[in-house]
Amino acid sequence: MNVILGISAAEGIGIGKAFVLPDEQERKIPKRKISASEVESGWRRLTEACARVQKEFSDSLSSGETTKAQREVIETYQLMLSDPVFMTELQDFFSKKLLNIEYCLNFKIREYADMLRNSHNEYLAERAKDIEDVFNRVLDILLDYHPFDIWLVPDGAVIVGRSMKTSDTVILGKRKIAGLALTEGSSACHVAILAKSYGIPVVVGIGDASSLTQNGETVVVDGNIGELIIQPDSATLTSANAKILSDQKYRSNLLKFKELPAATEDGVIFKLFANIGTPEEAQIALDNGADGIGLFRTEFLFMNSSKKFSSSSSYANSMSEDAQFEAYKKVLQLMGNRPVTIRTLDAGGDKVVDGTDLPAVSEKNPLMGLRAIRMSLYCPSVFRTQLRALYRASVYGNLRIMLPLITDVSQVETALGIAKGIRISLKEDNIPFNPDVPIGIMVETAAAAICADCLAPYSKFFSLGTNDLTQYVLGVDRENQAVNPLYNEFSLAVLRMIKNTIQNAEKFNIPLSVCGEMAGNRESAVILAGMGVRNLSMVPKQIPVIKEMLSHFSIKELENLSKRSVF
Repeated sequence: MNVILGISAAEGIGIGKAFVLPDEQERKIPKRKISASEVESGWRRLTEACARVQKEFSDSLSSGETTKAQREVIETYQLMLSDPVFMTELQDFFSKKLLNIEYCLNFKIREYADMLRNSHNEYLAERAKDIEDVFNRVLDILLDYHPFDIWLVPDGAVIVGRSMKTSDTVILGKRKIAGLALTEGSSACHVAILAKSYGIPVVVGIGDASSLTQNGETVVVDGNIGELIIQPDSATLTSANAKILSDQKYRSNLLKFKELPAATEDGVIFKLFANIGTPEEAQIALDNGADGIGLFRTEFLFMNSSKKFSSSSSYANSMSEDAQFEAYKKVLQLMGNRPVTIRTLDAGGDKVVDGTDLPAVSEKNPLMGLRAIRMSLYCPSVFRTQLRALYRASVYGNLRIMLPLITDVSQVETALGIAKGIRISLKEDNIPFNPDVPIGIMVETAAAAICADCLAPYSKFFSLGTNDLTQYVLGVDRENQAVNPLYNEFSLAVLRMIKNTIQNAEKFNIPLSVCGEMAGNRESAVILAGMGVRNLSMVPKQIPVIKEMLSHFSIKELENLSKRSVF
């Protein structure tokens, strides 16, 4: 038995067989001279690889699982693969240079892509990525390169590895994952946040655990105390199973709070909402007694869409308007009259959305770069498509639209202007929609918190995103293990930013909620409640926990506890 100490990122205990994630491989393109006699066989290998990719495209089209927009993209890709101009140029280059076919193909791909990117034509520049997507699939076959497929992880596994890409987290809701044990990450990282939604225990900071365990070994992930136990003895297994049963009993006892309103001991009512990333999670929210959806992270829809295809493909394009409409409609219908706050696409930074019309930008500091509302305004076509889908779905429930990472009034004004244009367009097309959908903002930067009084007149509501707010106020990367101890939501600086936002929301009489991890944490929820917050949004399974906690305090007691922390 080997016990590895780490950091708890999501509570709970899981027992299962280890599935060790391989380190991400780099596609390396060899360059070597060949003889004239090898040209024929090299070209034959290329044509066979192209035929295999064509078959994959044809299979996707005949599967019946593609939308109209995805079919159009695939059909375009099929034409690219057989483009006579490109193939003639490639064959000529290959036969003259007498270099291996992999190198020649890669060279011509880059040459064409660079030419399109430098054309100063937005449409042609976007097609550069299409060429890379199509022919990189051919390259993968020629190189016998196999990117890791997250769907190989079986039910009941404990995932062990250095890190987990945010785009791979779609598996957490599709497989019965017993636990996660990662070298990198924190309790506030997106992987941990999503794992909490599904009740999956997570331990991070475990060092190079992947070298200490092998696929198939029994492991225990203890997210309560931050331990990974490899090959546990019988006594440890018995103890872990007993703790699991105890937690299940505790959860069962909390079910009595499902139908009860969230209220303090002296009857002050709170509204507890759920944070979700997929339409399916809306039912989990209802099962836990949610008063609505306080945060629907739409970027995970895009990630899920692109993950249905190869990671090197852009079939999913920017998830079609109809596909988004159906997803939003499903959640709104399920929630009935309960409010549903849907955040516009928060792509970029640590949330990479593959296979969309969004630019693949290389940034030294992506969390400070082109992400969230900045990305939406930089790529207005993607933003407009999402807003059209949202407004079309608005007639099916109580929708609210939320703009992420706002730092300036001008961003809100521009977004509101685009939304107005969408409403005019829908009206002209005689498409039903609710013209009065409230549009609010996330307060998750120091700029927004300090200037909340300036932003309030342009916002129908505020939602405090305490995860990013803490990160930006303290200048601490929450994914960085080296500085993770400095990430402190109870920092006086963070609490004062929150307090200032609350006061300005009250001054301008606009609703305010908190949708960061602080909302679902017992200790921090106490502080927020005492500061005047009455709307909290959290992972669904924490809703009965917070209901139970609030029932033990009077509002005066909560206010006194808060005053000790903030002043």
